[in-house]
Amino acid sequence: MSTTQSSKIEIIKAATTKINEVDFENLSFGSVFTDHLFECDFKNGAWQKPIIKPYAPFLLDPSSRVFHYGQAIFEGMKAYKDEDDAIWLFRPDENYKRFNKSAVRMAMQEVPEDIFMSGLKELLKLDEAWIKRGKGNSMYIRPFMIATGTGVIANPSDDYKFMIILSPVSAYYAGEVKVLIAEHYSRAANGGIGAAKAAGNYAAQFYPTSLANKQGFQQVIWTDDATHTKMEEAGTMNVFFRINDTLFTAPVSERILDGVTRKTLIDLAKSEEITVDVRPVLVSELVEAFKNGTLKEIFGAGTAAVVSPISGFSYQDVYYELPKNENSMALQLKDKLTNIQNKLAEDTFGWTVKV
Repeated sequence: MSTTQSSKIEIIKAATTKINEVDFENLSFGSVFTDHLFECDFKNGAWQKPIIKPYAPFLLDPSSRVFHYGQAIFEGMKAYKDEDDAIWLFRPDENYKRFNKSAVRMAMQEVPEDIFMSGLKELLKLDEAWIKRGKGNSMYIRPFMIATGTGVIANPSDDYKFMIILSPVSAYYAGEVKVLIAEHYSRAANGGIGAAKAAGNYAAQFYPTSLANKQGFQQVIWTDDATHTKMEEAGTMNVFFRINDTLFTAPVSERILDGVTRKTLIDLAKSEEITVDVRPVLVSELVEAFKNGTLKEIFGAGTAAVVSPISGFSYQDVYYELPKNENSMALQLKDKLTNIQNKLAEDTFGWTVKV
């Protein structure tokens, strides 16, 4: 291993690389990680010296608060390499702002922008060989923070560990996605932590999703906790509905995550003069639109898949199979977005940031 200094970041390079062991043509999403990680601890009331070091397990005290009171947050973002081997981030400022919004809601320490951004960029530069060119290829970036303060008293932690790990990914295709509209379980509630990317939000989805899986559905469309009449998210994604040629999506709230892909697709759609209606969408509206033939598409929107078309939905034990769409608005918007991300089209919005 060799140690160098990059501004305020200590860099310890791995003695060897794992890259030659990786089959980049057959990547399983989020299962392979690069040679290095970024780490910075908050202790004694201050952020400590950041470090980039070889990817490896680390030790935590069994009484660390993350294990007992669930103070854990994360983000999901991507980097891309263009045909000239330059590395680009997509709207990293939005992920940074949302990360600290999550930290505030979970009573955790906010991460300074310099630590977040400089750590991210230096890590990407060090492991840049893992970022492959070509549309569909990218580097999935997972910043996260956990409570490391010790003791089982039910108080927020005093100490935290902020880390960034990298995972190379190829085109993500989930196949035909059939969804079950929730009638009992909820993803989030008013006054809760639904708008935060808190680890517990996702853990709470696993059980009802597993029940849906047993019935042959891949995901759940979550409905509001009070009445279960308003559709809010699809699995771990924001959700859009195309009725005639209008796109509908629920407004963000303390129950609904402010998705970066969601707001990007809204802006792209408007730039293409597609009508976008941001308002609560009722399950009864969806069923009626299916019956009268105006429901054209449903799709999820998120960092991993960008856009995930939904082929049908079930509600009150009735399954509604959507007709095949030869003029998919979802796929057109996905193509426009991924072209911008991969620098194959001009970024007139100023979303891409060079590393």
